[in-house]
Amino acid sequence: MSQTQPTVTPKLEEPKFGFNSYAELLNGRAAMIGFVLMIAIEYVTGQGLLAWLGLQ
Repeated sequence: MSQTQPTVTPKLEEPKFGFNSYAELLNGRAAMIGFVLMIAIEYVTGQGLLAWLGLQ
């Protein structure tokens, strides 16, 4: 007796937390936005990041 194989793969929703492609894309985008904002703050204030944080 042979078993029939499924013909359709179920479409499971990917979780929104943990190590998955959605979380990695979101983290990468947040890092890019933070980097651009840091460069903009340095340009506008004329001070580097350490001076802006009061560490220099």
